[in-house]
Amino acid sequence: MLSSVLLAVLASTLASAHTVITYPGWRGDNLITNSSWPYGMQWTYPCGGIPLTTNRTYWPTTGGAVAFQPGWFQGHQTAFLYINLGFGTTGPDGGPENMSFPMIAPFQLLGPSKGPYPGTVCLPQVPLPANMSFNPGDNATLQVVEIAQHGAALFSCADITFAAPGDEKIAKVNESNCFNSTDLGFAEIYTITTQEIGAAANMTTSSASRFLYRSSSAWSWLGYLPLAACSLWFLL
Repeated sequence: MLSSVLLAVLASTLASAHTVITYPGWRGDNLITNSSWPYGMQWTYPCGGIPLTTNRTYWPTTGGAVAFQPGWFQGHQTAFLYINLGFGTTGPDGGPENMSFPMIAPFQLLGPSKGPYPGTVCLPQVPLPANMSFNPGDNATLQVVEIAQHGAALFSCADITFAAPGDEKIAKVNESNCFNSTDLGFAEIYTITTQEIGAAANMTTSSASRFLYRSSSAWSWLGYLPLAACSLWFLL
């Protein structure tokens, strides 16, 4: 159900903040900017500078909800969003080494402004990566990646333990912990072939420049196409 509840957060407190995972439980607060992290922790791959923790949330073996607040920093009016899964214990922190297993197709966020803004995104049923399955008791990590307007990536993680669907250890998901704010929109990310592989081999510098200019102009409208595949989830 679409909720109109918004987080009442002052812009002054958002100036040094980024993306916050609200469900499942966040790996840890990486909203930090100091001498060790002069540009902030959250730019650091794969989990925003926070190592593996024991702060795990039980999550269904069939996939489940993911909710986060994307607008805690400027430059996220038209961010790109990815959700990935990592598993295993061979990483430097004893957690996953590889976080590159996509769980959903990436999509674009349409926020209300270029500045910091409140609001929550809810994906009520994020599936497991294709051709993967897990057993109750297995551990894994969910990674939320947000690509800001200026091209930099923000990383946040939530450590989970899989449980069978219906297990009482899995927290109930409802509009109190997973909702979509009314002032957020979504768009699909499209790719359109404007030049086949190898077609540029015989281009002159001047013709290539003209082609690239026309191509970039043609692409400028794509960010506002509707997110047909995912918006039905978000807005129900």
